[in-house]
Amino acid sequence: MSLVTRFAPSPTGFLHIGGARTALFNWLYARRMKGVFRLRIEDTDRQRSTPEAIEAILEGMQWLGLNWDDEVVYQFARAERHAEVAKQLVAKGLAYHCYASPEELEEMREQQRKAGKPIRYDGRWRDKPASDSRPNVPPVVRIKAPQSGETVIADKVQGEVRFSNEVLDDFILLRSDGTPTYMLSVVVDDFDMGVTHIIRGDDHLTNAARQRQIIDAMGWPAPTYAHLPLLHGEDGQKLSKRHGALGIHEYKNLGYLPETMRNYLLRLGWSHGDDEIISTQQAIEWFNLDSIGQSPSRVDFKKLDNLNGHYMRQASDAMLADGTMALLKAKGIAVTSDLHTKLVEAMPGLKERAKTLVELADGAYFLTAKRPLELDDKAKKLLTPEARAILRGAGKALEATDWSAQALDEATRAYAEQSALKLGAVAQPLRAALTGRTTSPGIFDVLVVLGRAESLGRIGDQAAG
Repeated sequence: MSLVTRFAPSPTGFLHIGGARTALFNWLYARRMKGVFRLRIEDTDRQRSTPEAIEAILEGMQWLGLNWDDEVVYQFARAERHAEVAKQLVAKGLAYHCYASPEELEEMREQQRKAGKPIRYDGRWRDKPASDSRPNVPPVVRIKAPQSGETVIADKVQGEVRFSNEVLDDFILLRSDGTPTYMLSVVVDDFDMGVTHIIRGDDHLTNAARQRQIIDAMGWPAPTYAHLPLLHGEDGQKLSKRHGALGIHEYKNLGYLPETMRNYLLRLGWSHGDDEIISTQQAIEWFNLDSIGQSPSRVDFKKLDNLNGHYMRQASDAMLADGTMALLKAKGIAVTSDLHTKLVEAMPGLKERAKTLVELADGAYFLTAKRPLELDDKAKKLLTPEARAILRGAGKALEATDWSAQALDEATRAYAEQSALKLGAVAQPLRAALTGRTTSPGIFDVLVVLGRAESLGRIGDQAAG
């Protein structure tokens, strides 16, 4: 039988970074074992599930490169099948109808609170005969959970986890309106989808005990479980909005590369010796459940930045230019094939200074700026009357030379030497005039990318003061 994993998000919001890690681990394990990775959208919460959230999840998965097998399964569309299983359990005597009213249940809970007991359903309809049913009162269907002993989950990450059946009450399978609960739907879908391994957050560990009771009642094979510790912020607290970006779409918009995110998410709770930079192909070859840690992992944005810088330096200039163009276009900047050509040409210098595509786009400002350039504060401070005089002389020297990096370098050095100036005293005013900034790729590369006419025009604008 083929190994099958699944990722089953609820479409009530964006694809969370923790969910993305869960999806990655499931995807990697299926690819490592030459199995099947399936995607299920758990959209049974009709009030909170939205088409926009579904689209965000699918786009996030696609951007990460986590391609799923077979068609996407939508849980809500399978409600009749879920209800059918509940009815089978009733027919077997392993589930029953409960007619307790909301008022009766609240009274039960209040008594338990006063007695200092755990709040749980007391089984009052568990053994009543069908003749006691209340006409015109739609019942819920509850499972007949074991009342003694333990439910044991053999977990690949958490080890053997035992739950006393005394604290697991007869939970609801079907609501009074006939709709299935999450607990039932998940079990039926996993069985029908052939899921053999369930890899998910450890906030579902208690759910596993209840779901295992449904599985056992139906006589179905139990899946292998691996419950992942949740992610924490740098302060050691559970990851939340105060720690920064949570949705995968935010990381895309901040200019991180998908290969960076795959590597980074992999290392949040999984290790392969001391390796930090792990390609996707290596991850597929090496991934296993035994190397998942039991402690929560901390999100470290500085480490993410450094990792992204590495992958950007490894990326092709054309690919980075494509990503930069997309960000510039999103800002309302007109993009052309000529700009793409200039970006590719300037990319070796740009990507050495940037750790994200956003920083790349910012560093490429000089390629899209219109004359006369708007200078930043540092550039304005640099362009003193003396510096503008140097610009006038440098402009004349450059105007008389061939427009290649080597020729421009030689002409600038010769002008500096003739003027008894250090090279930096000439190069920095040139940089400010050409880019509006005091930092940029190599100044001679900037001159070549901008071209003779644009470069001399910008120098002339600032030389004139």
